[in-house]
Amino acid sequence: MAKDILSDITDSDWEKAVERNNQPVFVMFYSPSCPHCVRIMPSVEELARDYGTEVTFVKLNLLRFDYIGERYGVMATPSFFFFCGGRPVQTRVGAVFPAMLKKMVEEMVTHGDECRLASSEWKYEITGYG
Repeated sequence: MAKDILSDITDSDWEKAVERNNQPVFVMFYSPSCPHCVRIMPSVEELARDYGTEVTFVKLNLLRFDYIGERYGVMATPSFFFFCGGRPVQTRVGAVFPAMLKKMVEEMVTHGDECRLASSEWKYEITGYG
């Protein structure tokens, strides 16, 4: 079975696919009813085909998994986040030109190693005390 070029992930996939991924990760937060999301999807799929060996491309449906969007302050769809070392390092929101997204991906491919080395590890133990 072929790997999906732009994987549709769930909240239970999030940690492994994004936060603990060794590669840079491009995340598209979308909703199926969003006209801009529908229009930009073929361009994002093309980026995933062109750069999928160097960057992991995923999308998350905010209508179904709004908790993740709230966690990262996503207020509109589409929203595009670039994660490196499990941390968001770049964002674009709204009806973005495909050329802007391509430039964003190219910069991450070019500077991805420096990004990973400069990123701090996330601590997953969550408590309200000390």
